[in-house]
Amino acid sequence: MQKIETPFIDGKFLYYAFIAGGNQILKNQVEINRINIFPVNDKDTGTNLASTVRSVIDNIKPHKSYKTTVSNIADAALIGARGNSGVIFAQFLHGLNRETLNKPIITLTEFAESVKRSIPYIYEAIANPVEGTMLTVIKEWSDFLNSKKDAIPDFADVIIDSLAVLEKSLAETNTKLQALSKTDFVDAGAKGFVLFIEGIIGFIKNRNIRNLAVESTQNVSLVHSNELTEEEITFRFCTEAIIKNIRQSKSELQKFLSQNGDSVVVAGSESICRIHVHTNNPAELFHQLKEIGTITLQKVDDMLRQQEAVSKRKWNIALVTDSTCDLSQELIDFYQINVVPLNLNFGDSHYLDKVTIQPNQFYDLLETEPEFPKTSQINEQTFTNLYSHLASHYDAIIAVHLTSQFSGTYSNSVKAGERITKEFKKPVHVIDSKNLSGALGLLVLKTAKNIEAGESVESIVETLKKDVLQSKIFVSVRDLQTMIRGGRVSKPKGIIATALGLNPVISMDENGKSLLFGKTFSQQASLKKIFKHIAKISREKTLWNYIILHAQNSDGAQLVEDKMFEMTGIKPVSVVNISPVIGMHAGNGALAISLLFNN
Repeated sequence: MQKIETPFIDGKFLYYAFIAGGNQILKNQVEINRINIFPVNDKDTGTNLASTVRSVIDNIKPHKSYKTTVSNIADAALIGARGNSGVIFAQFLHGLNRETLNKPIITLTEFAESVKRSIPYIYEAIANPVEGTMLTVIKEWSDFLNSKKDAIPDFADVIIDSLAVLEKSLAETNTKLQALSKTDFVDAGAKGFVLFIEGIIGFIKNRNIRNLAVESTQNVSLVHSNELTEEEITFRFCTEAIIKNIRQSKSELQKFLSQNGDSVVVAGSESICRIHVHTNNPAELFHQLKEIGTITLQKVDDMLRQQEAVSKRKWNIALVTDSTCDLSQELIDFYQINVVPLNLNFGDSHYLDKVTIQPNQFYDLLETEPEFPKTSQINEQTFTNLYSHLASHYDAIIAVHLTSQFSGTYSNSVKAGERITKEFKKPVHVIDSKNLSGALGLLVLKTAKNIEAGESVESIVETLKKDVLQSKIFVSVRDLQTMIRGGRVSKPKGIIATALGLNPVISMDENGKSLLFGKTFSQQASLKKIFKHIAKISREKTLWNYIILHAQNSDGAQLVEDKMFEMTGIKPVSVVNISPVIGMHAGNGALAISLLFNN
């Protein structure tokens, strides 16, 4: 093949080179996951790098200007970055963009100098930079480019020659990084970067754009490895966010994050940045972060649950629900239930229900924030990522969600389940509970107990579908203020109802729609009406169990618990603060009883 001289590069060259490099990461993500040991042995570096490059591949188009293209790549990478290595890679691209002149084409010299000037951006982003990682490999690659930029004018020749330097630097990570010294592995993040450059070199040699287009549309599942060790995880949650309008310096933000966990990276600029930290208390972290800037996107992975799936799973059927499921954390942890959070927004600030905002924090904001919160469904991609991980380790998956009448969450879960069933040849059963909160919690708990009992997945799903018809919830609303603010009750009707002291009781019908079960002139009268109805049902059916829920009303919950025990002789499964996405409509002080009757 005749050699193509490359004295400079433009935007289209950079675009296709990035696609080629990104495809190489997508193809090798399982291998990168396999060797992931540092900083946490959670086997997801390949997954995270794949997600980062996929964000770029899916969101940018070819442009003739180099500066425009590198800017678009940097922005897309920052938005889609996941995990420690993904955020560091995004920060490298951010530095590359910041240090590139506003020109449509650049020479090798200009490129090498922009790479060199981007290195400090990476080191400044990391609270505790460690050599023998991706950092070292990028720095040594930069040193090589700058040593050759004046001697060899051809861009392609220097990039191709740089592979030998990259491979040597990668091999040395095994001895430079103490965590790897007792293994045969190299650093996973560094391996990802070398694969990325290998992909670019392949493009330089072949210049086959048609193949790139085909590869970039392939679906690549985010598969984790089978070799996660049983080492103790110090900080449970891998937490990331995009923050705008930061009111502190990046170094102050970095210091604040370091006080709340480890593996801290702050990538991007002070107008918009992406943070990464491993922490045990993401809700408290984000409660304080909202004072520092506007939180526009969050991602939290439960590394403990990921580890359990790989090496400590108790059963071979995975159980999934969403955050409207109200069940105690002790039961969720004992049965290794995967809970996916819905999205909550107070104005421009974004939260993950019961992960980055807990009920007590939510009700404080509900009282003090001028804007009424909004919720949004869990998207299909979130379920696809989770199901691909679970399908790698379990024989089957059962997911139970809040009523499809309230959210598109169930529909998105169904679509993701169908895709994963097809890809992994394993069943994913997604069930519409036609209910929510404690009623959903009881359905999930009974399903967990049936999994524990060793029943077949088909038998469990058949029972679950019958149980859906036997679940009930009754919510006593103490006042109508939040229902008026949220638009559930019009302001004129609300004023009249409040003046009359009316207290509605809300329930669900058999199709999963809310219904007005009754209205009284006090919460005490509402509860009396609910108890009377429960006694009536109990004459015809036997109670399996029940859950008591409250919105910052523990005294009221205690009275309900005492009365229910007097009536049934059964202690409740749980007494829990009701999920914020439910409480935002029921309002402070609400009380609820969820019940599941036997078939």
